[in-house]
Amino acid sequence: MAEQKKNYQKVEVIARLFGKTARRIYQLTQDGVLPTEPTPEGNRYDLLPTVQRYIQYLEEKNKSGQPAAVTEKLEKKLDAEIKYKEAKAGKAKLELDELKGKLHRSEDIEKITNELVFSVRSMLLALPGRVAMDLAAINTAPAVSEYMARHVAALLDELATHEYNPAAYAQLVREREGWETADNDGDDEEEV
Repeated sequence: MAEQKKNYQKVEVIARLFGKTARRIYQLTQDGVLPTEPTPEGNRYDLLPTVQRYIQYLEEKNKSGQPAAVTEKLEKKLDAEIKYKEAKAGKAKLELDELKGKLHRSEDIEKITNELVFSVRSMLLALPGRVAMDLAAINTAPAVSEYMARHVAALLDELATHEYNPAAYAQLVREREGWETADNDGDDEEEV
């Protein structure tokens, strides 16, 4: 008997064929219900054996005495629980990334950026007071221009030293979470 040609399909095709989600197909595969075979493109489902195994699985399930509607409800409940747990795990990962300093909240970025903008604003507002007396003694426009250029360059050099400070973001997280720093804990005890 000649061997049949294999018809490899992706999980999305099998899911559409069975009217299930790809997640449910993966779950059936992990449970040993649906077989996959390694191919150069990755693990794939051979269509005929997959359909046969799924039909066999459904028949066995019906023999167990559970009506198909009950089984569907259980599957939906399991899918909902899986989605909930995945969402919860995703949230926990984001929180952990934030605590590790790999992720920052937009309000933290806004606060630190605003502090930098106000610092730049203060420097610029202080510039006229710093240079006024010296400018009064300069008589030529080119000399005033060169003098101002030096002071503006000095301000820009000072701004160029500004760097990303992960400790500042970590401090904002600690404040938001209500955590005390080790230094603050020790100071409170000494004052008593």
